[in-house]
Amino acid sequence: MSVVVVGIDGSGQSMEALRFAASEARFRHVPLRVVHAVGVPMTDAWTVGAVADPEPFVSVGRHLVDGALTAVGSDLEGLDVEQVVEVGSAVSVLIDHASDDDLVVVGSRGRGGFKGLLLGSVSQQLVLHAPCPVVVVRGGED
Repeated sequence: MSVVVVGIDGSGQSMEALRFAASEARFRHVPLRVVHAVGVPMTDAWTVGAVADPEPFVSVGRHLVDGALTAVGSDLEGLDVEQVVEVGSAVSVLIDHASDDDLVVVGSRGRGGFKGLLLGSVSQQLVLHAPCPVVVVRGGED
């Protein structure tokens, strides 16, 4: 295993996933890659596919990652931590940053039933499509 990849979104569940991922990285003696995917809203411009300038959204994402890392600071001591903030869907960004010999960790928001079916689930999509093992951490509060 070369790296533990963890997806965070600022939720309580993703903070639990970050703590779990840090523990796994420490146990396996590998780096920790903290990934946040930034969704950029469409504008109401007439051009097809026009999007707002992504930089302010990326900046907020970096701030979110910095805050999460600060919040679990002691859990990260001695680890090699890489931060990734990238524009795209959570599933595609996480898959892009994981390889066959990695481990991906995400939190579960616990949406089930019809709502979960309609919205889809990052964790479900990762379990189906990631090139490596996936751990879904339940817990945390929002």
